[in-house]
Amino acid sequence: MLGEKGGSMLAVRARVKAAWEKWREIGPVIGDKKMPRKLKTKLYTTMVRPVILYGAECWVVGQKEEQLLETTEMRMLRRIRGVTLEDKMRSDDIRKELGVCPIGEKARESRLRWFGHVMRREPENHLKQMLNLEVPGRRPRGRPKGRWRDGITRDMKQLHIEAEDAEDRSFWRKRTQAADLNLGTGASREGRGA
Repeated sequence: MLGEKGGSMLAVRARVKAAWEKWREIGPVIGDKKMPRKLKTKLYTTMVRPVILYGAECWVVGQKEEQLLETTEMRMLRRIRGVTLEDKMRSDDIRKELGVCPIGEKARESRLRWFGHVMRREPENHLKQMLNLEVPGRRPRGRPKGRWRDGITRDMKQLHIEAEDAEDRSFWRKRTQAADLNLGTGASREGRGA
């Protein structure tokens, strides 16, 4: 789902709306003071976050889109934790306490996972050919619109990896996974497996 100007904001807004609908479905559990916080967090990471990130591997994420995702996630995590903005509790502290990594990292993981799949295909595969396709003609004047490949390049630069690293599946997975902490879903980022 693309906007008029080619951005991903329309898709991100649709996913955020769907996530809030899912959130309302599990609202009675989240709002129950007797429920353990760990269970509430597990419900968020297994039922709500996948709804938000559905299709994230295709998004061209800019600052506005990333901010919307982060804001939505923090509103939900604050409700799980039982605090409001007036309590002046830092977002990083809430994330650390609940053991949830930032949603932007999970979106990056999703994009890079898809990129790795495409890079491991044969050179004549149509997906791989489309990845390196250059549209003839000049780009319009002014600041260039963000392209998906530009976002992938930025993501790889942040993680200090190259496109050729995708050929080694276990190395790629180890470097691109964003692990949630303390949720019993496996080891931490350093211990994730080959």
